[in-house]
Amino acid sequence: PRSELGDRNPAVFHGFCSTIVLKNPRRRNALSLPMLQSLQRDLLHDVKSRELRVIVIAAEGPVFSSGHDLKELSNEDDVKHHSQVFELCAEVMTLIQKLPVPVIAKVNGLATAAGCQLVASCDIAVASEKSQFATPGVNIGLFCSTPAVALGRSLPRKVALEMLFTGEPLSAHEALMHGLVSKVVPEDKLEEETMKICQKICESSKSVLALGKATFYRQITQDLDTAYKITTKVMVDNLTLRDGQEGIEAFVQKRKPVWSH
Repeated sequence: PRSELGDRNPAVFHGFCSTIVLKNPRRRNALSLPMLQSLQRDLLHDVKSRELRVIVIAAEGPVFSSGHDLKELSNEDDVKHHSQVFELCAEVMTLIQKLPVPVIAKVNGLATAAGCQLVASCDIAVASEKSQFATPGVNIGLFCSTPAVALGRSLPRKVALEMLFTGEPLSAHEALMHGLVSKVVPEDKLEEETMKICQKICESSKSVLALGKATFYRQITQDLDTAYKITTKVMVDNLTLRDGQEGIEAFVQKRKPVWSH
């Protein structure tokens, strides 16, 4: 069970898009301990590269990810191993939001439990029309408490709780309506639409995007006054960046900016 670094798509502008593919379709791309360890390594693989602009997480097979591997959780006495699995999962989910580049989930199939958590944790999610999303842990006696962290921050509370209490899935269009995914497209357009987003992101300054992403997640949990204090300072800091000045000068001079990243 592993994730695997896929294409570094050269078609994007001023950098590359790194694709991570979950590759264990026989086990429904379960987020086993080895899979989580591999995913963590792959997320960090190019993070210091000046050329990395965006990361896409995709999957092989009809299931994006079924969540945790229940075979790993069947021994009730192995508390240490269970803690290791859930702690690493939490590290991976929070790592996605700490990375300096946007992370896009490209979903073509079913995403359940921690697999749904993975989608909710990404900055952007593009889904095919056949995709579905569910947190069915309650049906097997293991409530999806850790997926609820990401779900509760992506969905209206009552929608998230209905998913958590019933285990019933959301369709791709319901997920779009409630904010779990960013865009729903026909299956044959999924790659094209995902790459369009990647290419648009790659037209911007990496340093500006990194500052903006970090600030977004920092302010979103704050009260309104604190959020504005944080972002007001960051706007001033943004102007001190070389690319901040370059962007304004290019706009005034009616030319394309030349980013230093």
